Amino acid sequence: MGLKNNLRPVNGILLLDKPAGMTSNRALQRVKRLYGAAKAGHTGSLDPLATGLLPICFGEATKVSGFLLDADKRYRVRCRLGQTMTTGDAEGELLQQSPVPVLDTPHIEAALAPLRGPIQQVPPMYSALKHQGRRLYALAREGKEVERPPRPVTIHLLELLEQAEEELELLVHCSKGTYVRSLVEDLGANLGCGAHVTMLRRIGLDPFDHPEMVALEGLEERSQEELDALLLPVEAGLAEWPEVRLDADAAHYLLQGQAVWVPGAPEPGLVRLHGPDVFLGMGEVRDDGKVAPKRLMNL
Repeated sequence: MGLKNNLRPVNGILLLDKPAGMTSNRALQRVKRLYGAAKAGHTGSLDPLATGLLPICFGEATKVSGFLLDADKRYRVRCRLGQTMTTGDAEGELLQQSPVPVLDTPHIEAALAPLRGPIQQVPPMYSALKHQGRRLYALAREGKEVERPPRPVTIHLLELLEQAEEELELLVHCSKGTYVRSLVEDLGANLGCGAHVTMLRRIGLDPFDHPEMVALEGLEERSQEELDALLLPVEAGLAEWPEVRLDADAAHYLLQGQAVWVPGAPEPGLVRLHGPDVFLGMGEVRDDGKVAPKRLMNL
């Protein structure tokens, strides 16, 4: 049987620049339709207000998406001081307005300092996390608030880029699971005046640091060949892991699900696996030195 509705078996990764005002899922569906792809997924949602890097994984690259979900992320964020909002960003309703004190760089730096490094963060009510089977944002829209246990996240970098009257622009490098809206709300609390996000742009997601992104606008005008030329190879999303190259015999047995000896294998942990002429997928170096299959590709 052929692919449903003549969809294509596309493999690769598109580094999409998601536009503002669109959900990540809607952006994914538009791109998937343009490619005529049988299978596609994205790696970590961006809020509708947010723009920037949304890797779209096609075909066998969807097996990579789980590794990218665990990646560190980088953002530029602009926040408005003196106002707290129901959602933590400009799309919500005004909760409270407070006067903004006169702030100099040392004041701002003192408010940023406690938010760096390993911290505990309470997820916002307007998030996709579930409570007793229901999304938190659905409960929030009904006016309900439930207790959310704090979660450990790491803020590797939190840097002031610009200050203009009642607005600040920050650079954030954070671990997975970090809510930048909550980070901005905590900053506003530390400054004593409240704050919310007015602009959020994801500029990096390991291993893609400040990459060249493809705008959604204009994809419609491209031919199928031009669209395919924009795709990165599947393994581009796994560049941070060490590489292990297998000869034809070792690749054969590994593809049968067996662990194999590889001379000079790295320390135990995840690795990228290459056969003589093709990327095989992800493997794991075991404590006994053998390399076992972990997530294999059908390329």
